[in-house]
Amino acid sequence: MPKNTKNTSGKLHRVQKLMSNYGYCSRRKAEEIIQEGRVKVNNKPITIGDKATETDKIYVDGKLVNKERKVYFMFHKPVGCVTALKDDKYRTIMDFIRIKTRVFPIGRLDFNTSGLLLLTNDGDFANKIMHPRYEIKKTYLAGLFNPINDVKIKQIEEGVELNDGKTSPAKVKRLDEKHIEIMIHEGKNRIVRRILKKLDLNARFLKRIRIGKLNLGDLEEGDYQVLTQKEKKLVFESP
Repeated sequence: MPKNTKNTSGKLHRVQKLMSNYGYCSRRKAEEIIQEGRVKVNNKPITIGDKATETDKIYVDGKLVNKERKVYFMFHKPVGCVTALKDDKYRTIMDFIRIKTRVFPIGRLDFNTSGLLLLTNDGDFANKIMHPRYEIKKTYLAGLFNPINDVKIKQIEEGVELNDGKTSPAKVKRLDEKHIEIMIHEGKNRIVRRILKKLDLNARFLKRIRIGKLNLGDLEEGDYQVLTQKEKKLVFESP
């Protein structure tokens, strides 16, 4: 319903938040759909900023958005697929995930990066993980083309100047001269690969192995499993 219309049937929320909470899509995607003029509340067109209650009816392209049971999955993304629900050119993560409930990925891993990816239909859960305020730490295993030394480790840990600004401090664990674990909370596009390239290390492979304290463990590549309540909490714990 339009934001200036009175309603006493419940608390008002931004429509994109409700769409995300109902499991229809991510909050960002909901904003795009609203901007495209495809969303109505109680058969009235809305714009970004409009609010509704949980008793109002939200429609996208004339179809009612229904509330779904909240689900949470961890997925071992393989190299060679895109973090998207559909793509005209490449395989997507949904080619591996066979469930009826609509879910969306929390963040993304690029085409050539493998590892731990979370999926859900819970918008609040996803927002807490992606929002910079919470600084959720992600740990990657990186194989390097060139050997790393103490000077470059210190540079990564203090921040590296990239074309879109200096990176936040990270933590590096050297496994040997061409293998490291790097822990970072920034979510900029291809951030780890860009850091390594800037220092002339270059990633031979990159695999996300941990989000917070949640480990990928022995989950096979291309497989997924339901997150337990305990595992959900691990995401928000600092390693």
